[in-house]
Amino acid sequence: MRTAALELWRTAAYREERYLAIDLTGHRAYRAWQTPALLPLYEEMIVTGAWWDYVEEIANRRVGPLLRDFRSELTPVMHAWAADEDLWKRRTSIICQLSFKEATDTALLTAAIEANTGDRDFFIRKGIGWALRQFARTEPGWVRAFVDGHPELSPLSVREAVKHL
Repeated sequence: MRTAALELWRTAAYREERYLAIDLTGHRAYRAWQTPALLPLYEEMIVTGAWWDYVEEIANRRVGPLLRDFRSELTPVMHAWAADEDLWKRRTSIICQLSFKEATDTALLTAAIEANTGDRDFFIRKGIGWALRQFARTEPGWVRAFVDGHPELSPLSVREAVKHL
């Protein structure tokens, strides 16, 4: 699966071929291969895909589930990605817990956001707001306190974070 997905990804002439490569990695027949050993594959896709649509799919449907299942191995990696020079790896570290609800690691979420509050990139600022908005559905008080305690958050991040509070 890894070889086929990478071949499809690397030789893609059309965006849809890359979508297929991402879909292939998540096919139920390959569930047993969803281990931290696949992280380099996802990292390559994130860095070389370098656009929101690929990164959102990989962060939420591939990296997030790996983080949930292998917290001790992947949490340090997400901390490192939060400060990486590649903005798409940073965005992944911010949004990879979108579906976690009460299982959200608030220390990781805090670290990923705080490492990026000074970044002026739209996708980083939007990702911060999105991550906070999703978590606000589970822990609105925590999100309100976080936003109030971080005046350095961009107006876009704040607007997105408090949209439903």
